[in-house]
Amino acid sequence: MTDTTERTDTSARSAELAALFPALHAPQYWSWGRFDAQFSTEPPPDALVTNIHLVGFADGQVVLCRDDRDHWFLPGGTREQDEGIVACLARELREEAGARLLGEPHWLGAHRCRTEDPVPYRPWQPHPEKAWLWGWGEVALDSAPTNPADGEQVVEVRPVSPAEAQRLLLAGHDAWWGELVALAVELRRRAGLG
Repeated sequence: MTDTTERTDTSARSAELAALFPALHAPQYWSWGRFDAQFSTEPPPDALVTNIHLVGFADGQVVLCRDDRDHWFLPGGTREQDEGIVACLARELREEAGARLLGEPHWLGAHRCRTEDPVPYRPWQPHPEKAWLWGWGEVALDSAPTNPADGEQVVEVRPVSPAEAQRLLLAGHDAWWGELVALAVELRRRAGLG
């Protein structure tokens, strides 16, 4: 396959997924971090990735975490200085969900973000642009969350149906969260696992 054919196939797939999941692909403003954000299924450069999150599947169920504020979320978090992407994901899964990856993660895409803040969240992070990387993967829930003092304090980890995951995430988030889960379910199905 030529480079031109691969680029055309990638562009066609990206356009198809954007049409299927319009809320996820719509421009957004994340007021909590003063970010303009735009999702794309195109992977960002490694150097821009500051946060990694996973739609984890345990026996076909989506793994959600609930913190001490009664807030449901997908496990993941902020990359440490000089930390690799998969290493960050593995650490965050253990800290927040007591989970481990079973195989390699599959990348859904990323929100490319640009902040209005004058300095980066952490000194080693790229600024003013950065990326939040989203993935899906098979996980095993085989321990309790480690709940480090500087992270969210998880009080419950629950594998739920994809529909229930969408419902719980939509209770505290924008509409695109439901589409993020739906995208993971669709790509998992296309990979022959759903």
